[in-house]
Amino acid sequence: MTPQRFGDLEVRLACSADDVEAAQRLRYKVFYEEMGAWPDAATAALKRDFDDLDAFADHLLVVDKQHPDNGGIVGTYRFLRRCHAKAHGGFYSAGEFDLAAVLDWPGEVMELGRSCVHADYRRGAILQLLWRGIAAYAKEHNAGLLFGCASFPGSDPSAIALGLSYLHHHHMAPWGLRPRARDSRYVAMDAMPAHLIDEHVATKALPPLIKGYLRVGACVGDGAVIDHQFNTVDVCVVVRLDQVTERYSRHFRPMNSQRPARVPSIDLSLPSASPGDSLPSSS
Repeated sequence: MTPQRFGDLEVRLACSADDVEAAQRLRYKVFYEEMGAWPDAATAALKRDFDDLDAFADHLLVVDKQHPDNGGIVGTYRFLRRCHAKAHGGFYSAGEFDLAAVLDWPGEVMELGRSCVHADYRRGAILQLLWRGIAAYAKEHNAGLLFGCASFPGSDPSAIALGLSYLHHHHMAPWGLRPRARDSRYVAMDAMPAHLIDEHVATKALPPLIKGYLRVGACVGDGAVIDHQFNTVDVCVVVRLDQVTERYSRHFRPMNSQRPARVPSIDLSLPSASPGDSLPSSS
């Protein structure tokens, strides 16, 4: 993927072990120090969020060379394509969700995860770069379907019953494309009946990342999962790129110039992204 610039920011793929480690340090800062995830001994000692898939995934980076810390890396996403998953034990989100419907998709599928942005950079420009980086990568690899975990902060489903119920009743994926939470971890999302849901209030209560997905036409799977390690409640989000809503389709058009055209910002400040967040939090 050709690196692209937007003012002082650059979006590109990680191209070295140092790049990947810098992304892992940023993930640790956001997931563990800000969001209250529970590190194991190795994670705490290294102050990096990592797992076995990092070595086989592609890592999208947003870099500000003026930023003095962490190699200037201020935003990241992790991409896993079907070939990565087949060769290395499956997709990350398969630990939480049955992905059979997603895997039946005839073309390339792509898991988005481990998304986060440095607290000082949660604004429009960097988010536009992340979306456009996703678009450029998806086009390069002919990926027509994006999916991954998106998270509510906290591990009490009853506290987010309104948001979960709204997603269940209004944004459930069609049968042929519907992931389902693993039976052993399944949390029902329909605690509230549809007629009691104020859609305006429910939408405002959603985490920014999930709202952003919905705006581009995403749908969600059946059931949620509590991730105690990361202190989140996860849903599985699915986006068909051929059905991205027209209003936001420009966010998925690859950048063809050194400075992308100004586009409306989606409210995707990522403090509630999780390590599982795929499009887009991913663990």
